[in-house]
Amino acid sequence: MVENNNKSTSIQKIQEWRDYAEKIQLDANKNILGQEKAIKLIIVSLFARGHVLLEGGVGVGKTTLLQIITKLIGGEYERVEGTVDMMPNDIIYHASISEDGKPNISNGPLLKKGEDLSIFFFNEINRARPQVHSLLLRVMAEKSISAFNKEINLPNMVVFADRNQVEKNETFELPAAARDRFMMEISIQAPKEKELRDAIIFDTKFQNTAKLIGEMPKPKFDCKELNEVSNAIQDNIQASDHIKSYVENLWLATENPSKFNINIKEVDIDDFIIAGSSPRGMIMLIKAAKVNAWLNKRTYIEPMDINEIFHEIMAHRLVINRIYENNKIELLKQFTNEILLKVPTPELN
Repeated sequence: MVENNNKSTSIQKIQEWRDYAEKIQLDANKNILGQEKAIKLIIVSLFARGHVLLEGGVGVGKTTLLQIITKLIGGEYERVEGTVDMMPNDIIYHASISEDGKPNISNGPLLKKGEDLSIFFFNEINRARPQVHSLLLRVMAEKSISAFNKEINLPNMVVFADRNQVEKNETFELPAAARDRFMMEISIQAPKEKELRDAIIFDTKFQNTAKLIGEMPKPKFDCKELNEVSNAIQDNIQASDHIKSYVENLWLATENPSKFNINIKEVDIDDFIIAGSSPRGMIMLIKAAKVNAWLNKRTYIEPMDINEIFHEIMAHRLVINRIYENNKIELLKQFTNEILLKVPTPELN
């Protein structure tokens, strides 16, 4: 009886949080124009508790978007800029000399908000050295860090990281094992529609970022419940045997595309993929698909829940032959689209 009551409580809570998620998405879309897909994917990642890489040019609103999402979920936000001279300790503490000449140590950006930290944005992560990447990846995995002779927990933190993909000098690209730690890579690009571009340029609402963020509605929920809600979503959303077979075939297609007759124009497909998805990648695919199904008010995964997130979950973790690096983004988009076209979709009962 107690177990049934606990299950009923979990179902009720995730239903309430689905309403919250819809409101977060609606409010974010009102204040960040032309980013509906990116906002939906960010919400999926937050409820799946997955870290995110962001892809996009300068000034497209990545920082503003993350600050608005943080405000809407009622959390705390911190940001750090990657630089070539950054050391791991720079994100843990600041050392300075006080006015009376004594050494002073204060919390760095990673520790400043403590357990209230919800979103940590590492801008241009590939400008920082591998030692910094290593520290951040460990914190992402363990949600804690040793500092000041104690263990500091960061249970509510999700990391977002942006890579400078234009400049190559003094950058340190994330290796495949590091990219695999991120659930998704989400593209944020300037909108194409004239109406949206005019609004961004001429509507004064979007010219004062601090005012825009300050006017976000205060949430009526506790974002520290997200871990519990995420676990409840994973426990309550189901995958049929047909979906399991479909996902296994998608995995095989990333490893052996020729088996599924996958082709890309002017690409030797047998030489294209060096390594397909990792087991972690497939686990993250299912976790995100369950959240997508939940957002769509279902208790089971449909193929569309997988297809809508497949590229963002898979592309950044696939390892391709270096001869294709110059066109990597476009070729991987074609590749994931081909997988979804060629792998048979299960029929729903």
